[in-house]
Amino acid sequence: MNRIKRLLADTRGAAAVEFALIGPVMIAMMLGVLQFGIGMQNYNSLRAASAEVARYAVVNYQTNNKLSDSQLQNYMRSVATRAPYSLIETRLTVSIRDATTQRVTGAKEKTISLTYTIPTVLSFIGVQDIPLRYSRPVFLLNS
Repeated sequence: MNRIKRLLADTRGAAAVEFALIGPVMIAMMLGVLQFGIGMQNYNSLRAASAEVARYAVVNYQTNNKLSDSQLQNYMRSVATRAPYSLIETRLTVSIRDATTQRVTGAKEKTISLTYTIPTVLSFIGVQDIPLRYSRPVFLLNS
């Protein structure tokens, strides 16, 4: 009986047991915050890179240099994969095409569509790579 009372009063391993129960959840939550930050950084990279390509297309059209969709796609890939955006090329899909409905008279509307697969840091809890999509219109004046 005395030994049982001593065993119940002993708290030397309590911290280790508590950490074993709570630790994995806390680590997963911290990695989730990191994953969210990576996603936001990649989303901002997609937005900024597409804005840079839109400016490039507008300037070229104003100087009567009408770039093809494949030229704009290649430029988009080169912009998105170098600094400061540094997206991984194998995870990036670029599509540039004429809009189905031209909304502005005297302008050619194109749509830049990007898909980027965010690498996951949470695969140990079953979270797969996360697809991220962004698209924007570009209005090019016909001269």
